[in-house]
Amino acid sequence: MKKLTFHPDDSVHAFITTVPEVSYGDGPLSGITVAIKDNISTRGIETTCASKMLKGYIPPYDAHVVTLLKNAGAAIVGKTNMDEFGMGTSTENSVYGPTLNPLDHNRVPGGSSGGSAAAVAAGLVDCAIGSDTGGSIRCPASFCGIIGLKPTYGRVSRYGLIAFANSLEQIGPMARDVITLSKLYSVMAGYDPRDGTSVDKPYSHTPSTDIDGLRIGVPDEFFGEGVNPKVAEEVKKAVDTLESLGAKAEPCSLPSMKYALSACYVISTCEASSNLARFDGIRFGPGVETLKSWHDAFSDHRKAGFGKEVRRRVILGTFSLAAGYYGRYYQKAQTARQLVRNDFHRLFKDYDVIASPTMPDIAFRFGKMSDPLMMYLSDILTVPANLAGIPALSLSCGKVDGMPVGLQLMGRHFEDERIIDTAFAFEQGAV
Repeated sequence: MKKLTFHPDDSVHAFITTVPEVSYGDGPLSGITVAIKDNISTRGIETTCASKMLKGYIPPYDAHVVTLLKNAGAAIVGKTNMDEFGMGTSTENSVYGPTLNPLDHNRVPGGSSGGSAAAVAAGLVDCAIGSDTGGSIRCPASFCGIIGLKPTYGRVSRYGLIAFANSLEQIGPMARDVITLSKLYSVMAGYDPRDGTSVDKPYSHTPSTDIDGLRIGVPDEFFGEGVNPKVAEEVKKAVDTLESLGAKAEPCSLPSMKYALSACYVISTCEASSNLARFDGIRFGPGVETLKSWHDAFSDHRKAGFGKEVRRRVILGTFSLAAGYYGRYYQKAQTARQLVRNDFHRLFKDYDVIASPTMPDIAFRFGKMSDPLMMYLSDILTVPANLAGIPALSLSCGKVDGMPVGLQLMGRHFEDERIIDTAFAFEQGAV
């Protein structure tokens, strides 16, 4: 085993925990420094989900992806800051305090994988691992000007990921360039029998710039109300660049987009209310009949453990699953989810890749998202891919007011290679 000393100048507070002396072996990632989001289990290294509830927890085992990275020779150098239990869009919802955007310390890095993105963007590590439930890899990748991939659902094992919303989330790679991201992903992807959603689809692809004849759909709904016109303009310029490299783009429509955000938040909060019950020990019986009753009970019990945003989402999820409300909310959300899947299935008959902005705007200033509804609305462009389980990637395609703009590329199930090629072609062609 070889040794590496890691003492980063972490002025952006990207890390919760660092490993000063790291051992690593030989392999395709030998000596490459990798930061791990703090909701992914690392044997012998504290894993807190940025929450008081797990402070002091040291896992006795590694997540499957961490084992794969170690076997490939990667140097695991620390655990990155995040929104508590993955619930947020800014990394402001951390018990350890916010992470700063390396490009402007007055702005957020995005969330919930903001610490991972900031560590990569600041050059503290070669690459990082995040998790994406409704855009939590792609949002900070966009805000920090790096590349982040949410793989096809099932292609990367979730074993060892501390669950927020099982049916939506995926672990994925983050890097400063496509080649590094692809190399990292090649180690992470593959079948794991310990994860019941795992699919035997390894990734062993070398990125190509050949996108001649690629058909790109550009949905009108992703450029509508709430999207900064300057951001939309930069993304359209990026699509023009892809056309100059041989692709053909045309407008299209994803009508179910109007249901996607509501469906994602109902489903994710319902799943969170179940997943997080194991930490809190609360069970809500039939005698609890109103949202206020849940709020009072939950607030009085272990209030010091969960932060405000986590409590809010667990309460909403418990309410939506209750007798009398299940059909009104959860079942309708699942119906809406199927509409989104159907729309993507229809579009992918005509197009190879769907292109859009990643986020409606550039990285916002701290405190701007104090209104929870505004924070939820900022995920409107990223959640459709999670509902459908398709691969989605964000890469930087320009700047507005000096801050990065993200181009989002979405592909068919298990065609992660195609969107990586498209990103690589743009990266090389835009130089």
